[in-house]
This record gives sequence, C-alpha cells and structure tokens, in this order.
Amino acid sequence: MHKEKLAIGEFKLEKQEGQARAGLLQTAHGLIKTPVFMPVGTQASVKSLSPEDLKEAGAQIILGNTYHLYLRPGDELIRDLGGLHEFMNWPYPILTDSGGFQVFSLAKLRKITQEGVEFSSHLDGSKHFFSPEKAIEIQKNLGSDIMMVLDECVPYGADYDYTRASVGLTTYWARRCREYYPEGKQLLFGIVQGGFFKDLRVESARQITAIPFSGYAIGGLSVGESKEEMLKFMYFTAPLLPEHKPRYLMGVGKPLDIVEGIRAGIDMFDCVLPTRNARNGTLYTSQGKINIKREEYKRDLRPLDSNCSCYTCKNFSRAYLRHLYVSRELLSYRLNTIHNVHYFVNLAKKARESILRGEFASFYGQIKELYLDD
Repeated sequence: MHKEKLAIGEFKLEKQEGQARAGLLQTAHGLIKTPVFMPVGTQASVKSLSPEDLKEAGAQIILGNTYHLYLRPGDELIRDLGGLHEFMNWPYPILTDSGGFQVFSLAKLRKITQEGVEFSSHLDGSKHFFSPEKAIEIQKNLGSDIMMVLDECVPYGADYDYTRASVGLTTYWARRCREYYPEGKQLLFGIVQGGFFKDLRVESARQITAIPFSGYAIGGLSVGESKEEMLKFMYFTAPLLPEHKPRYLMGVGKPLDIVEGIRAGIDMFDCVLPTRNARNGTLYTSQGKINIKREEYKRDLRPLDSNCSCYTCKNFSRAYLRHLYVSRELLSYRLNTIHNVHYFVNLAKKARESILRGEFASFYGQIKELYLDD
C-alpha cells in the first residue's frame, strides 16, 4: 500500500518506460493508481453489478453520467440525499462527464450557441439548456471527485472550418467552467478537441492546457473513424498534454486500444464495451475473445479463463455460462459482466505493474499479439 500522503488533486509520476507512465492521483475519496480503467456507471449503476462486485473486481474509480443523472432522478435530488457516493453506496472515487457527448449523440433538436446548448430530452422530449456553468453546477450537486468541462463533441467527418470554430467554442466554454469553479475538493479536467486535423489538435491543446486544470482529457476519438486514424491521433495528441498532470482518453476501450493508449502516455480510460459486450455474450480472456453462445461450449466444463481469479471464473463452467446466456437468464448478465469488468480493470493494473518492473514493452507485445485482429 502506498503510504505517502498526497494533497487532493496532486498527481505524482512514479515510473516511466518510454512514454508509458505509472502514477498516483489523490482525490477526496481516495488515491488512484494509474494507469486505471474506469467502469461506466451511467445512471449511478454499473449495469448488473453491485458496489461489492466492483470492489471485488478491483475497480478504483467509476464513471457517472451528468446528462442521464440530471434527467433522472435529478442532480438536486441526489444532492439532497447526500450526493452520488452516498446515493449509490460507492465510497471510492467517481468521475462524472459533462453530459456533452450525450447531448450531441442522444438529444433531439439540439441548438448550439456561444451560451451553451439547448436540447430535447431523449426520454420525453422536454426542453433543457446546458451552459458551461450549468454543467458544473450539476456535477457539484452530484459531488463527484473529478468533473469534466462542457465541450462540443465534433461529429466524425466535420469539415475544417466547422472543427476550427468548435475548438474556439470548446475553449470558451472551458474557461467559463474554470471561472465558475476555480478550486475545491472536486477536481476539474479540461478536454482537448480538434477533430482529425493535426494543426487543430495542436491549437486546442495549446488553448486548453493554458487553463489551470487538475488534468487533461483527449476527446473526439472513437467516433466513427478507422482504428488506424484513431491510433494516429491518440499518439499525436498525448504528448501535447502536460507531463505533470493526469491524462484521460475518453470513451476508448478495446483491450489493445487501452494498452496502445498507455504506451502513448495516457493514464485514465473508460468505455461501456466490457459491460455492453458482456450482455451480448462477448467475453475477454487471457487467451483472447470468447463468444459464449457458441455451440462448442455446450459441454465445456472448463472455467471461462483458467488464469482469472474473478468470482465467475472461480465458480462456473463455460457450459453453465452458455446455458444462462441462451436461456436469457438474468444471472448471465451479472456473471459475464463481473468477468469482463475484472478483466479490463486488471488489464490496466497489470500494465501498471509491468511499467514499475520495467517490462511494459513485453506486456504490450503480449496484448498486441492476442488482440491484433479485434
């Protein structure tokens, strides 16, 4: 256990191998050891899992969604009930996104202005408005440990002029977020945008990193581009972020993508992939990807992954997991998700351990060979 006490918001680099980093980030609800994978708990729940399941999987921090929690049950209600940690009985760190991505991807009839974004709820069509200040106010009510600024998520394929204007808007909103919440126990991260134009990525990084945030995120990747394009811009953008602050790659999450991100110098990751794919019967193992619904597992008494220590692998056979899935039993979702979350959380943990040992290059090679075709 790490004994050195860091101040809230302090980030300490412990070791580096190439660009890959092992570090420590102190939050109000605990120390985060990086690299770290954050399971997504969109509506104050990581789908099908209890807080105890998450703790057993080794999760250090989870992600909640500002847009969804604002619409239902409401950020003021959560505040009145003691905040998000108390509400969902998760006493460890929580990161909340700004809701920007959901506004731009889920909401209907959205209208973007300098002041913010007006949108219609995907639930009932009711009208709402997010200003930068409103996005921060909601997250203050939720009481998360790490808040994200409101940014514009540029759609894939947007032209140069649109993307350049969006970079300016994102910076303007980021400044307003910082001014509205200059300091406190809740950390605030800025987001670099710029689409798929290198000069705009450089400009966005220059503008956003000039604002004193506790950490910096790379946004606008994994939005429809090819894998090659995503990796190119990830490797290009990561070194533009300050070395002495945590770096967060938003919403990118296949196993090899995460390890590529760590190799590029990124510290924090989140993605719905492990939970969503678990519910679709796609499971990640030390031997590669398994589709549990396949006929070949009907009589297979082996554990899902003999190298895994999760509850699912210690107690159930592939045959049983296949039976649950094809029978559409609710337990299927829970057992599959327990395993996938455990795999992703521990993928980042093993990457961290390999960096501390000076063996990350070897670890990277193993994961690349295993998941090159995924």
